[in-house]
Amino acid sequence: MPIQQETELYAPIKQFFEERGYTVRGEVKHCDLVAVRSEDEPMVIVELKKSFNIPLLVQAIDRLKLSSEVYVAFELPNKGKAPHRLAWEDVRRLCRMLGLGVLTVQFYKRKQPTVDLVCEPTPYQLRPNKRATTKLMTEFRERSGDYNVGGSTKMKLMTAYREKSLHAAHLLKQHGPLSPKQLRTLTGNAHVASLLQQNFYRWFARQSRGIYAVTPLGEKALADYAHVAQAFPETQPLPEPAPTRKGKRKLKSE
Repeated sequence: MPIQQETELYAPIKQFFEERGYTVRGEVKHCDLVAVRSEDEPMVIVELKKSFNIPLLVQAIDRLKLSSEVYVAFELPNKGKAPHRLAWEDVRRLCRMLGLGVLTVQFYKRKQPTVDLVCEPTPYQLRPNKRATTKLMTEFRERSGDYNVGGSTKMKLMTAYREKSLHAAHLLKQHGPLSPKQLRTLTGNAHVASLLQQNFYRWFARQSRGIYAVTPLGEKALADYAHVAQAFPETQPLPEPAPTRKGKRKLKSE
């Protein structure tokens, strides 16, 4: 049941804190709600809004100058879903990173509203995931150029893996069927054999044992991504296989 004014949130939030031993006052020095339990504890400040939005967060962050115990409170969205198509864990993580607590109020037609504590205003220290950071840097370094527009959605992106696959298809079209060893020499990609065997995009076909060729799908990809393929460095001719030398049998001296 959507509320009409944010003041409708005040009574249930006030009751929530009074039941926990706080004395509550409204509109104290521009703070929507202030609650105090004892002089030994920091005062609690709650900012009220009909819905969860950026102005609410900005207002609450400003209140952190006054107390470490700051909450944002808003009406629980329809069907209990998190606002803005987020997951509740996203809301919790965001507010914890900002040092804010979250309260929601659900209103009913025939019974009293209920208050739910989504998260406490505990300072949150984000520690970067070293493995994820390494993967991000590896992906950045292994791309040869900037072929994607930031913010793009619902379109295929030029990843390092796709670029390496495209490079292999480009060489197969240029030189004809090749072995993984030959492609490894031409591309410098130590994992090209795995790329050919996985054949994720179905751009490669095994012609015979250890020999691969480009498929029609691969040729179509080369046309679709011609702006990427034309940036590949010019390839040197394949080295001639070294002749095998058969040692001469020495005759025993008489």
